[in-house]
Amino acid sequence: MKLLKPFLCSSLALILLGLGACGGSRAQSQEQTESQPSPERKAAPFSADSAYSYVVAQVQMGPRTPGSEAHTRCARWIEDKLRSWGYTVTLQRFEGKDYYGKVAEGTNIIATLQPEAKDRLLLMAHWDTRQVADQDASSSAQSQPILGADDGASGVAVLLELARQEALQPSGKALDFVFFDLEDGGRGGDDDSWCLGAQHWAKQPHHAGYTARYGILLDMVGAQGARFYWETASKQFARPLLSALWQTAAQLGWGSYFVQAEGSAMTDDHIPVIRELGIPSVDIINYDPTRPTGFGSHWHTQQDDLNIISIETLRTVGETVATTLRDEL
Repeated sequence: MKLLKPFLCSSLALILLGLGACGGSRAQSQEQTESQPSPERKAAPFSADSAYSYVVAQVQMGPRTPGSEAHTRCARWIEDKLRSWGYTVTLQRFEGKDYYGKVAEGTNIIATLQPEAKDRLLLMAHWDTRQVADQDASSSAQSQPILGADDGASGVAVLLELARQEALQPSGKALDFVFFDLEDGGRGGDDDSWCLGAQHWAKQPHHAGYTARYGILLDMVGAQGARFYWETASKQFARPLLSALWQTAAQLGWGSYFVQAEGSAMTDDHIPVIRELGIPSVDIINYDPTRPTGFGSHWHTQQDDLNIISIETLRTVGETVATTLRDEL
């Protein structure tokens, strides 16, 4: 992912004005809720230890870069997990390009327990890792791929644990879990080179005419000291859901993580989903505008390994999403 240029965000807004992306929900608007007290609230089931074990499993495979053995193994591992929990799994193969501009084979992994239900909710993350550590302080490390413990593995891990809990204790809601490939091979100055799996799926979803009431994207949701501010497109096009998520976090005691303040606009997997399918979607992403780059210091470096992962951060995001899905949507 990368920062979205302001003029591109404005263009997206113009495209989406007629889509009704801020559809109704039981959530109140941001102005109505941000000053209200936060009562105690019981969290929906979510095992942060289980989520952490999924991060470990991915990192132990090595960098999951396009065309690598670890990439193939990880796709099979995600698929096997989901099938073992009773999900209907669809593998969407597509062709894209890697960081170096070479042809790369991608696989989007889509899972659901209720494929025929109409009122759907969409949960998303990317599972590939970046081929270069272009933000690393060491020039010799910049050409090497990253392990992506946070940038890739953490979002997958939380989604998998949410899927496991849903299989154990069905909510009765139609949840689609989509794991996008070829997200992180983009280059600066070329916004279309990012999020290739999401671009492909949004233009050619696994079912013709696919739609969902809301979407939630998880990206870099496992690092120590993570901070999740309001992402610009999320606030503009999925404000009721954004409000519900951040208020739920506050009520669960996670308000220091989910900061109720402006972040920035991101080029991330939710943008094609909003633009092509009109599904109002929220990007939960570790981005703090008070930092030098906004992202964590481990972003796109060799420091994105298990040492940066916090079980509490995984729990914060997992409980917030699980509780919002159970109580608000």
